[in-house]
Amino acid sequence: MQEAATYFPKLEAVKEAAKTLQDVAAKTPLAKNLRLSKEFEANILLKREDIQIVRSYKIRGAYNKIRSLTELQKSNGIVCASAGNHAQGVAYSCKELGIKGTIFMPAPTPKQKVEQVAMFGEDFVEIVLVGDTYDDSYAAAMELCTEKKMTFVHPFDDQKVIEGQATVGLEVLEQASEPLDYLFVPVGGGGLASGVSSVFKQLSPETKIIGIEPLGAPSMLTSMTNGENTTLEEVDKFVDGASVKRVGDLTFAICKQNLYKMATVPEGKVCQTILDMYNKDAVVVEPAGALTIAALDFFKEEIKGKNVACIISGSNNDITRTPEIKERALLYANLKHYFIVRFPQRAGALKEFVAEILGPDDDITHFEYYKKTNRENGPAVVGIELKSPEDLAPLIERMKARKFYGEYLNNNLDLFQFLI
Repeated sequence: MQEAATYFPKLEAVKEAAKTLQDVAAKTPLAKNLRLSKEFEANILLKREDIQIVRSYKIRGAYNKIRSLTELQKSNGIVCASAGNHAQGVAYSCKELGIKGTIFMPAPTPKQKVEQVAMFGEDFVEIVLVGDTYDDSYAAAMELCTEKKMTFVHPFDDQKVIEGQATVGLEVLEQASEPLDYLFVPVGGGGLASGVSSVFKQLSPETKIIGIEPLGAPSMLTSMTNGENTTLEEVDKFVDGASVKRVGDLTFAICKQNLYKMATVPEGKVCQTILDMYNKDAVVVEPAGALTIAALDFFKEEIKGKNVACIISGSNNDITRTPEIKERALLYANLKHYFIVRFPQRAGALKEFVAEILGPDDDITHFEYYKKTNRENGPAVVGIELKSPEDLAPLIERMKARKFYGEYLNNNLDLFQFLI
């Protein structure tokens, strides 16, 4: 614990990491986004870590750590546990350095991510799918490390990993033509935030560093509020690249001193940002990669007229998640609503519902109904998409007036989770 209280990345170590990475990690652009700059009346710059070779900044920390190992450690092989981006960074590093690695991933990990890890690591990595969660994979990885005397490459709570991630901060400062007033950084375990914030504290101390977490996994915010590193009991895993139950001890010690503020963003807002970035900017971002841009809305007045940089941390987004992303975005915008509708069991009831109760711009997107002839009313689960949030109250009034209204499901979490 003493190390966690005293370690801060030294600028010399970060510069050395940058040299180590110069032929491996791309120096990604820091580019002005005209749409966001106009929308927020500020100079909004995007640090494009989504276009790294493994499509996230994770290659920086993984390679810097593995490159630093002794020859004995390299010959014994390395181990990591990850459900995504860290695994890809480790796999790529193993292939580049000719080191054998074993990568533990949860059994439910999407096939696309497993295939990416295999593609980057080729014959140098063995992928082991075990357990249902990251914690299960981590336990299995540590067991193998003990048994085989292999080295564990932590995704964030490691000095060399932090120093590798810190090179993002060096690049931002080299590329910015004017001093930055704000820097928005996504926070999962805290490796990127602790590294980048340490560089800024030494080279640009006036810049306000704001860490952004998903609302469903506020592990750093909770820890800062409590004044000690705190393990969350449960997290929403939707923003998989930034949803951890506990941040690192090293990273917490750094972030609690370096960050100007921590903030959370609802998962639905993240989803709308993913859709906007794709539709309006032709940029593909994963949920964790959208965090910093999604947070701008909550700082609109504070950043007006300022120079602002946002780190887009990655673009490993599985296209099969698109329906869920669209659904969550509509729910957040208060445009998608689910009801139990009690249809009178008579001919013409559905026609009446469509013609007399639905508004002219309302659309039925979900319908489940089973007729039971021994009942006066037959319940149906109906999903309705509205054009405007203001259309909800009149819709409910019409349902109640004609005795179709049964129950509003959006606020019933036990039932609602089965619908999205």
